[in-house]
Amino acid sequence: MPLIAPAAVRRLLKEIGPVDYIGIEERVAKYSTRSIKNASKLFGLKLAASMVDLTTLEGKDTAGKVESLCQKALQPHDDPTIPTVAAVCVYPTMVKYARRALGQNSPVRIASVATAFPSGQAPLATRLAEVKAAVAAGADEIDMVINRGAFLAGELNLVQDEIVAVREACGGATLKVILEVSELETYDNIRAASFLAMRVLRPNDFIKTSTGKTSLNATLGNNQVMLEAIRDFYLETGIPISMKPAGGIRTAKQALQFLVAVKETLGDEWLNNTRYRFGASSLLNDLLRQIEKQKTGAYQAPYYFSDAAESY
Repeated sequence: MPLIAPAAVRRLLKEIGPVDYIGIEERVAKYSTRSIKNASKLFGLKLAASMVDLTTLEGKDTAGKVESLCQKALQPHDDPTIPTVAAVCVYPTMVKYARRALGQNSPVRIASVATAFPSGQAPLATRLAEVKAAVAAGADEIDMVINRGAFLAGELNLVQDEIVAVREACGGATLKVILEVSELETYDNIRAASFLAMRVLRPNDFIKTSTGKTSLNATLGNNQVMLEAIRDFYLETGIPISMKPAGGIRTAKQALQFLVAVKETLGDEWLNNTRYRFGASSLLNDLLRQIEKQKTGAYQAPYYFSDAAESY
């Protein structure tokens, strides 16, 4: 990527305003200093559990593995006060098995990565066909990847046109647009890509940090840049856009820091799984351990909880 952003990106940043890098870093550093205890901590842990997209994205996925994942999604633990997770996330070929396991009226939604995930390097017709196949098989949500090469080359209209085409292929399914922040490289680019996507999304569609398949995934910093973009877009248009950080969020402590960021930037209206998700699966077991700790005063061994798929 060139050091100087393409002219089209610079024009967009002039319109929406650039990112204050130092301000972002100073703000997110403070989130780790917030003290959340007792009933408030238990509430936050259960809230975070309800926001997890429980995921398996491996070449060795089987129908049985997906069905087991769905059972954990419906009943994360034997404590009836622990909510179901928000969704299970699988490849398009696995959607039918998730739908069979969850049924038609499940509180757990089915998300499917599509559009040649994670690279996005396939003809648009192929990517759209994959989206339509996943929706036809029963997907409630589609996680797409943007054309990062086009963005970095300044072909912003192409990026936006492809998002529109995928949105239309989704029909009634919710769309999550993955920016792949590590490949965008700068906070300014992340902000520009966020606005580019939000301008063609429907209310409560998502922007998402990462595929989880690159060296850098969700951080408090890039999450904050995207939350502030959502805030500014909402103040400008009145359209609420949802957010999903994905990859690298493995501990309850991290999850609570991300929720503090949401509350302090967007407010309580975004503190639900319609507006905010975690793209992680190993996170769930740590949330369950911490919930048990809050209730009993003692940690359970990790093997006390059934395994979920690896986070992505």
